[in-house]
Amino acid sequence: MSLPIVAVVGRPNVGKSTFVNRLAGERDAIVHDAPGVTRDRTYRPVFWQDREFLVVDTGGLVFDDDSEFLPLIRQQAELALQEATAAIFVVDGQTGPTALDHDIARWLRQLSLPILVAVNKCESRQMGQVQAAEFWSLGLGEPYPVSSIHGSGTGDLLDQLITYLPVETAPQTLTEIQVAIAGRPNVGKSSLLNALIGSDRAIVSPISGTTRDTIDTVIERNGVYYRFIDTAGIRKRSSVEYGPEMFSVHRAFKAIHRSDVVLLVLDALEEITEQDQRLAGHIADQGRACVLIMNKWDAVAEKDTYTINTYRDRLYRRLNFLDWAEALFISAKTGQRLDKIFTAVDAAVEQHRRRVSTAVVNEVIQDALHWHSPPATRQGRQGKIYYATQVATQPPAITIFVNDAKLFKENYRRYIEGQVRKQLGFQGTPIRLLWRSKKPREVET
Repeated sequence: MSLPIVAVVGRPNVGKSTFVNRLAGERDAIVHDAPGVTRDRTYRPVFWQDREFLVVDTGGLVFDDDSEFLPLIRQQAELALQEATAAIFVVDGQTGPTALDHDIARWLRQLSLPILVAVNKCESRQMGQVQAAEFWSLGLGEPYPVSSIHGSGTGDLLDQLITYLPVETAPQTLTEIQVAIAGRPNVGKSSLLNALIGSDRAIVSPISGTTRDTIDTVIERNGVYYRFIDTAGIRKRSSVEYGPEMFSVHRAFKAIHRSDVVLLVLDALEEITEQDQRLAGHIADQGRACVLIMNKWDAVAEKDTYTINTYRDRLYRRLNFLDWAEALFISAKTGQRLDKIFTAVDAAVEQHRRRVSTAVVNEVIQDALHWHSPPATRQGRQGKIYYATQVATQPPAITIFVNDAKLFKENYRRYIEGQVRKQLGFQGTPIRLLWRSKKPREVET
């Protein structure tokens, strides 16, 4: 990705995520009135005048506390600054300069990087100048009064920012495969992302609920671009309280909706849970292609040549509505079978986008009818299938025109779907069979 990067840093709860939302023109970063909501670094595209660049939202910096995620948040901020062309230091104009602001300023002055000071929460233009003047003491040059809520002052800041950015033509729009990484908390989603891209892109911690924002990362492999979307762990609804976790879960579901394929990550050391089943059902209902990822396979004790088959059979019994999805037994920790994920994703996406000619579809349906005719009712009425045609992709949808859709009960519909899968494949993607009643006189000859 050739776009220049601008890192947004500051202490906790000064409004960095609100500021990033304002610059990006969207409400994509989670905003909540509590410190520590943002943990990973998240990227948002921004366009100003003739320049396009990425802003990186980072977690709140704290230097004198090494509890919980704070050292990892500092590491993420450092990584953002290492790849940045410039940085914006966000401070709170209503609070005024704090000791922590001065600590961060001393740290930033050591970098050979242009630093702009955005004095946030300056809702009054007149008072904003007075509030911003206090921050000259940071020694980072002119402080810019801004209001992330109202947008005032951001134009002057951006006008100055783009003077530090290289003039580049916008990159060509590339066809991407969007891959959401979903699952319960602490099954290894962020570890899997880091292993796939080969860097510490997301914070990894044994504490469940580490990831809160969805994190997009684009990588190129063998000429194909993959956008991996790491999501927050999804717990059952009754366990989720209002606040950051609820927003995180909502973002995770949005990530599933916009993906081409979902990597449903499961823990090989635990049984398949009801929450795993609910997530699997949601993926199927949304019509997303899917690959089942059984993580932590390296930690399974006393494996032999039959262990993987035993686990696979048990997996498909518990997730029988995803029996069309390929199951991979991997280790994000050791890298075992990671390359197979790309192959499985490519295959699933190909099937998800696949279109079959009407002639071939009808061949399959006629063959299914030859082996098993539709059952008749007690009154002697029997279902008749006239013809079928594929009407959509992503997921593939086939409309089957019949004399009366009510005559085709669930067991016979499952039989037809099974025959379609047996003959046409569609491995890795759900399919939709749409049964439509059509009067005989309407049938095309």
